[in-house]
Amino acid sequence: MAEDIKAKLEQYRTAPFDARFPNQNQTRNCWSNYLDYHRCQKALNAKGVDVTPCEWYRRVYKSLCPMGWIEKWDGQREDGTFPGKI
Repeated sequence: MAEDIKAKLEQYRTAPFDARFPNQNQTRNCWSNYLDYHRCQKALNAKGVDVTPCEWYRRVYKSLCPMGWIEKWDGQREDGTFPGKI
């Protein structure tokens, strides 16, 4: 499974179509992938497993989200004021 994920990451260009977010506005897609990445990391770190599968979410949110949002959310997570449930 990890090899399959690594192969997909090597071929990654930009965020693929996601049927959950069919409209032009990708704000929710950005938010969901940001949360999914941090949830994935938290869950896999707790199990002591390799977090490579989480890289997919990171690449998608880095592709979709404005850098200002990411910096703001990272700061909020560090301060403990992040509004999302991770």
